[in-house]
Order: sequence, then structure tokens, then C-alpha cells
Amino acid sequence: MEWKPTAKIEELFKATEGNNFSSINAPTAGARTQKELPVGKAPFQLYSLATPNGMKPGILLEELGIDYDAHVVQLTGEQFGSGFVSVNPNSKIPAAVDLEGPDGKPIQLFESVSIMLYLAEKYNKFIPTDKRLRQEVFNWLFWQIGGQGPMTGNFGHFFVYAPGNKKETRDYGAARYGMEVQRICSVLEHHLSTRKYMVGEEYTIADMAIFPWFNQLRIGYKHKSGIGAAEFLTVSQYVHVNAWADRLLERPGVKRGVTVCSGGKGKPWLETQEAKV
Repeated sequence: MEWKPTAKIEELFKATEGNNFSSINAPTAGARTQKELPVGKAPFQLYSLATPNGMKPGILLEELGIDYDAHVVQLTGEQFGSGFVSVNPNSKIPAAVDLEGPDGKPIQLFESVSIMLYLAEKYNKFIPTDKRLRQEVFNWLFWQIGGQGPMTGNFGHFFVYAPGNKKETRDYGAARYGMEVQRICSVLEHHLSTRKYMVGEEYTIADMAIFPWFNQLRIGYKHKSGIGAAEFLTVSQYVHVNAWADRLLERPGVKRGVTVCSGGKGKPWLETQEAKV
């Protein structure tokens, strides 16, 4: 029987039941609970979780070495608290507040790459001053947020999180978005075959933004059958991209940055250090 749309989308909402996030999915925005955000003593406050998007500003903050507090926001509904929504009306991590923003006044920040651009420009680091190279960084940042991130996330949804009884739907989604993710990885493979970093020989926020989503394919998205995205998509075929990712993981800032707001801790390595003392 050929599919045709129902009169209204609301008639289809029940079909989404069984996915890992169905309990919090809704077609409306805004606060659902009254809950203020914690505020630490540092000038910069990060509210996040160690997902690929959440890792991006975490990596940059660690590379910059500035003073900041990291607060974990669990995606079980905490993103709909009134305090979080006041910072990010879109209820997505990461979000941040710079208490020492323009003119010394606090400024609210949301969207991962927006936060990264703000920090890179404020501290004049990890973003080229040369106009041509700077535009190249912008090209890749917008490529990341417009293509790599959403398409990889869509693949992950159908591969891991969609309802288990929707076999035909999951086959279609995994194939459709899996193929697109392979194409995106191929773009990176061609690009990195002739350069050390995304923009020539200079390590920039473009590398920091793109890395977490590629690394997710290497180590994340594990189906309960035991099959992972790395095997399913044959991620090993992207030799130059894997070499680039390995180079980035040699950086202490990247190693720490990917763990910011993980395991229920803002900066888990600090507790490890304290335990050794």
C-alpha cells in the first residue's frame, strides 16, 4: 500500500513512540519547569553535555585555557527548565553565559559554532587574521553545522535510536543518511589528503567543530546488536581523515575537551587529579 500523508501531522505523532527521546519530544517550545541555572565563580559559564555538539566549545575552552565553569545539562528534560530556556530559547545544548561580555556586561550564547566564534574572536585565537583564510574557516564551520552535524545525527537516529519495530523505516533512514554521511566523509578525505588541518597548516576552530562528529562515527553509535557505525560505514576507508583525527587527539586540550560535561561531571579530570593527591 502506497503511503500518503494524513490530514494533519498530529495524527502521526503516535508512530514516533518507542524512540529513545519520545518522552520529551514535542512540537512546542518554551519552559516546562521552573529551575534556575547554577552559576559558578568563573567569568564564563558553560551549560552542556558531552555530545558531539557539546564537545565543540569544550575543546575550544580547554585549548584557550581560560577560566570557566562547566555545568552538566542532562537531556532528560533539564533543557526545558526556565533558567536554561532563558539562555537558549531553542532548548538545545550547548549554551553559555559570558559574565564579562561586551562592555563588561553578561551576554547569553547558544548554538555551538556561535559560541566558538564568539570565543575565538574575543581572545583572537584559533581563527586566522588573514581575510582569505578566515573565510575558509567560515566556509567549513557553516558546512559543519549545515551538513555534517545534522546528517550524521539523522543517521545515528535511524541506526540506534528509532523504534525497533520500524524495520522498513529504519532500513530506509539508515541507508539514506548513511550514504550521505559517507559522502560527507569523502569530502573530508579529499580535502585532508593535501593538508594537515582543515585550513592549510593552521589549527583552527574549524578542526575543533568538525572533529567530534567524525569521531562519533569512529567510536559511537553502537547498535544493540553489537554493530557500530565504524563497521557499518567502513569508516577506516577514510585514511586521511582518520590520521587528522588522531593528530587532534594528541592535543591535551582536545583530550580534555571531549570529556567536558561527561559522566555527570563538568570537568571530570579534576576529580581524577584530586583522587590521586
